Amino acid sequence: MGIENRTLEMLFLSPEERGRGLGKRLLQYGIENYGIERLTVNEQNPQARGFYEHMGFQVYRRTDHDEQGNPYPILYMRR
Repeated sequence: MGIENRTLEMLFLSPEERGRGLGKRLLQYGIENYGIERLTVNEQNPQARGFYEHMGFQVYRRTDHDEQGNPYPILYMRR
């Protein structure tokens, strides 16, 4: 998990750890201790988007390219 300026920049779990509550605990820790308010997620990752929506985040912006200009649609979400 990487956090900067109240924004979750990354949260990665190995596939065998998914569905065991670790992502939820990490995100809650980040919210409570680092004030996470925003995050970005690749639109092509519906599992991650669903997780963040389940955790109370909503899309407020979409771009066709990532921050490096690559053709990966990015969703910007906030609580």
